[in-house]
Amino acid sequence: MSHLFRPLTLRGLTLPNRIAVSPMCQYSSLEGLPNDWHLVHLGGLAQGGAGLVLTEAAAVLPEGRISPDDLGLWSDVQAEALAPSVRFIKGQGAVPGIQLAHAGRKASAFSPWKGSGSVPAGAGGWTPVAPSALPFDSTWTVPMELDESGIKAVIRAFAYATRRALAAGFEVVELHAAHGYLLHQFLSPLTNHRTDGYGGSFEGRTRLVREVTTAVRAVWPGNLPLFVRISATDWVEGGWDPDQSVELAKILKGLGVDLVDCSSGGLSPHQKILLGPGYQVPFADRIRTEAGLPTGAVGLITEPEQAEQILAEGSADLVLLARELLRDPRWPLRAAQALGAEVPWPAQYARAAKGPVPLRQGL
Repeated sequence: MSHLFRPLTLRGLTLPNRIAVSPMCQYSSLEGLPNDWHLVHLGGLAQGGAGLVLTEAAAVLPEGRISPDDLGLWSDVQAEALAPSVRFIKGQGAVPGIQLAHAGRKASAFSPWKGSGSVPAGAGGWTPVAPSALPFDSTWTVPMELDESGIKAVIRAFAYATRRALAAGFEVVELHAAHGYLLHQFLSPLTNHRTDGYGGSFEGRTRLVREVTTAVRAVWPGNLPLFVRISATDWVEGGWDPDQSVELAKILKGLGVDLVDCSSGGLSPHQKILLGPGYQVPFADRIRTEAGLPTGAVGLITEPEQAEQILAEGSADLVLLARELLRDPRWPLRAAQALGAEVPWPAQYARAAKGPVPLRQGL
């Protein structure tokens, strides 16, 4: 059987294949609520054959949204509004997952097609929070440094959001500790200049991620898997790097994390990324090997044969696709045909599963 279409079991949950929809912000929410766009977007990706469908980053607090138009899970109303999408995803044979996040100093940003930098307070923006009062760059608002009570509130918010995710029917939770958002900001010495117990040494800088993970694992059922997305490197000298990522992964394994989703960058405008097909796969490979923890590979993975090779070589356990699935939501079904795998199509579309049928005279 194709490696890409082998089931993956994590705890008591089995994914039907190794293809996951990577979290992708849609910037289409009002007050953090999902709407018809989210149902059609997520539902269409589930129809396309992905084994795991992860939502975009859902903010655990209003001030944790990346933009005013982002999804949230700080209220029960939001959980109830997500439930129809969850039911539809499950109905297509896919597993529904949600990414929980806090944007930290990168919160209150414009949606991409509306502008760049921070949204002014008079236009619906707010003052973001961060480990240290350091803005992302000169066009962004200077964040307020979190005090210890604020940090504890963030930890509680992740736990409360996890309970809501369970109530909505999600079966995977992923914690967003990548791309320059709050948990990543605490990890990196470039953005964490604190001198208290949440800064300084590796132990101090990883403390918030450890405490959030512990709080979430305590309320997330033992039979369901917990993922953490990290940026394996900042791509900046003196920043967070692959060595620290491996050490963090070892710790996360002991805290009950089941898979590390390996991305990179996003913390600094000075990053210098070495782009290329599958450019982040080596991070997933190294963490999988050295930390002994399942990993997900993401980043410029576009072809079925490429995804198959990543898994066949043991570089990762799961392949996450983002923009390629926006271009082709039925990529998994096409990949199955390319790799000779037999996978079910939606019954309503089964007539198209074998390719074009020649027209006959008289029809």
